[in-house]
Amino acid sequence: MYAEIITIGDEILIGQIIDSNSAFMGKELSKIGVDVCRITSIKDEKEDILNALQEASSRADIVLITGGLGPTKDDITKHTLCEYFNDTLVLNKEVLVHVKELFAKYISAPISEVNKQQALVPSTATVLMNQYGTAPGMWLEKNNKVFISMPGVPYEMKGLMKDEVLPRIQKRFKRPYIIHKTILTHGMGESSIAEKIEDWENDLPQFIKLAYLPSLGRVRLRLSAKGTDEKLLLDTINSNVISLDAIIGDVIVGYEEDQTIEKGIGKLLVKKNKTLSVAESCTGGMIAHSFTINEGASAYFNGGVVTYATQSKVDILGVDADLIKTYTVTSTEVAEAMSLKVKEKLKTDYAIATTGNAGPTRGDGDVEVGTVFIAIATPEGVFSEKHVFSNLRERTIGKTVNKSLELLYNELLK
Repeated sequence: MYAEIITIGDEILIGQIIDSNSAFMGKELSKIGVDVCRITSIKDEKEDILNALQEASSRADIVLITGGLGPTKDDITKHTLCEYFNDTLVLNKEVLVHVKELFAKYISAPISEVNKQQALVPSTATVLMNQYGTAPGMWLEKNNKVFISMPGVPYEMKGLMKDEVLPRIQKRFKRPYIIHKTILTHGMGESSIAEKIEDWENDLPQFIKLAYLPSLGRVRLRLSAKGTDEKLLLDTINSNVISLDAIIGDVIVGYEEDQTIEKGIGKLLVKKNKTLSVAESCTGGMIAHSFTINEGASAYFNGGVVTYATQSKVDILGVDADLIKTYTVTSTEVAEAMSLKVKEKLKTDYAIATTGNAGPTRGDGDVEVGTVFIAIATPEGVFSEKHVFSNLRERTIGKTVNKSLELLYNELLK
């Protein structure tokens, strides 16, 4: 059972927006046993759309299309679908009522003729009601292949996928089971992990595949199994995860289906009845964000400060100006002082502090680009580490965030 995704719109091709729709659809389709065999982005032009539909139908059982369904003249997907299916547009009264209700409830201006055209759909299409917008989804079939067209607005597409598309696919097609288990590791590189688990990997059953997904000091190991016996797949994956833990358990921090390292830290802090604060310079608030994006963070995360400029470390945190003058702003001494000061000011048990030079110039600290100091203040004291990560700014910042979390996580496990 294969699906192909087609995203329509110049805004994707020129990099104006990131195609998050395909990632969401691929993940949700995999959950119900549908393999995505290809993702294609094309211009909002008739010939491109027609060619993409024809090619996709030769490879896939299901073709999902997003974009090009707006009320303006540059949105031509519906008209092109009519040409592909040798069909005509007709007015769907249910959609028209829905559009009028949305305008009456949320928009002060009267509904225009252009917006009424959202209710035009191919005559042979099954309309998928869009509860979050005016453009309906459409389900069409040709030569035993299913074509599903949805708006490109992410929250509208997601609503249609969950409410209409996925349930219909499950009812329409018999599918295999596809099981994924993703193991999260920290602090060991991809090649080192591969070397340690080589024998384990070689012993995996043929129906289980292993993928390495490295990213800035983190490596995700994804086990994927496909077959008709769900219990066999689950039992085999789980038994292999247990044997993997015996080999690299010291760097495993969780499982993507269950928790990230940030959530793991949160659970440990709650269990210990402890709290956390952060003082960030080069990471610019990204560590704080990694906690506050998770619900329930207020139970253990008191807050943080971004003291990016040198003087702000003195004025806001109270770091001794002479300390900075003596050791420079990017130093072990200043990082540790930052962590102790924010721990004191926000009355927490633990604190993380970062200071460094992410580049591209040396800045106030006059240290090598990519040099970072990370400090962890604990109820017993403070410690810090120096790292030289990269001469690429984004990479240095990302690795600093991940290393900071790793250091705190390991400290909490003691």
